Amino acid sequence: MTKPSPFRYFKTSPEIIRLAVMLYIRFPLSLRNVEDLLHERGIDVSHETVRFWWNRFGPMFAADIRRKRINRMRAYSNWQWHLDEVFVKINGETHYLWRAVDHEGEVLETYVTKRRDRMAALKLFRKLMKRYGSPTVIVTDRLRSYGAAMKVIGNVDKQEVGRWKNNRAENSHLPFRRRERAMLRFRRMRSLQKFVTVHSSVYNHFNWERHLDSRQNFKLNRCAALSEWRLLCSA
Repeated sequence: MTKPSPFRYFKTSPEIIRLAVMLYIRFPLSLRNVEDLLHERGIDVSHETVRFWWNRFGPMFAADIRRKRINRMRAYSNWQWHLDEVFVKINGETHYLWRAVDHEGEVLETYVTKRRDRMAALKLFRKLMKRYGSPTVIVTDRLRSYGAAMKVIGNVDKQEVGRWKNNRAENSHLPFRRRERAMLRFRRMRSLQKFVTVHSSVYNHFNWERHLDSRQNFKLNRCAALSEWRLLCSA
């Protein structure tokens, strides 16, 4: 049975919707910036329409990307995870954004909590291991919550702690921080969790690490990523 198209009730073409969602999530732009960029291309839509599109289709696109990438990433062995957490202000209240990346900088999981205790770290580990399996090495900072959670799971012998070992995870926060400043922060914990989940999937899709490859190969990979993006959620 053919899966119905998610665009079937929309008058706007799927190509325009995908373009608007990609501009808003991938680049540090506001809704009105995306509206102006689309207007320069002859597309007249309101910034509220862009907001509706990203809320409606952003999670769908992210889930489609994540589903395809997980199937390919499970074939890798000897994975090394890097875990880190950062402070995020929501209406003046401090929350914590946990992030897990692999040895190549691929964002595996993002999780928002109100606390930085053992239970929050344990839930992050369980989400990771359910989706990706068990790694060989887990690199963390000196937060005691990681060690306490790993004792419960039984893989405390895989933990590594070092002064510069976790730079991979710390650098992975930079694209989100740039996006957070453009959005003038968040107002609800739920909206933060939704955005970081979608943002991490889109970031993985378009992150080809151009500094590690030749210009020719980078151009081929970029074209392939755009071609795959234009086919997301297609019937």
